[in-house]
Amino acid sequence: MRPPLHGIRSSKVIVMTVNVFRVLFLCTGNSARSILGESLLNHWGADRVVGFSAGSQPKDLPHPLAIELLKSRGMPTEGLRSKSWDEFAKPSSPPIDLVITVCDNAANESCPIFPGAAVKVHWGIPDPAAVSGSVDEQRAAFMKAYRTLENRIATLVDLPLASLSSHELIFRVQQIARN
Repeated sequence: MRPPLHGIRSSKVIVMTVNVFRVLFLCTGNSARSILGESLLNHWGADRVVGFSAGSQPKDLPHPLAIELLKSRGMPTEGLRSKSWDEFAKPSSPPIDLVITVCDNAANESCPIFPGAAVKVHWGIPDPAAVSGSVDEQRAAFMKAYRTLENRIATLVDLPLASLSSHELIFRVQQIARN
């Protein structure tokens, strides 16, 4: 069992007492994009960066095509479930260092706002679960979201997360979405 992360936040530097950085991927339904992000980060983070996901109005289950895609790519799926952000807002919850919203503003999708002191950044990604059409078209939308997240997360885990100030962290994580 990993010890909890206890960070001290200031506007200058995030000081970590344990070298684990916790990221929460947040969207409305917590069935597709945020689930993909959680799995990918837990794969690429190598226990240095840990991913979680949640939604403001979670679905009953993760989208079957999200789980299918993750399994086909050899990504972890054990324990993935749609859950409310309330699980991460409790005093007994693991502290979250970074919240990444993945809702799509271009589609007029409203992004939930997570309470608390975590650094918050937006990575807009079109919702593959909203794609109608053939199963192949839906799978293509999931693959596009997966690849976008995979590229961004691969860059994220290379950052010196524990040593960045809050402002530097926001800037660097926002830059990832622009590249």
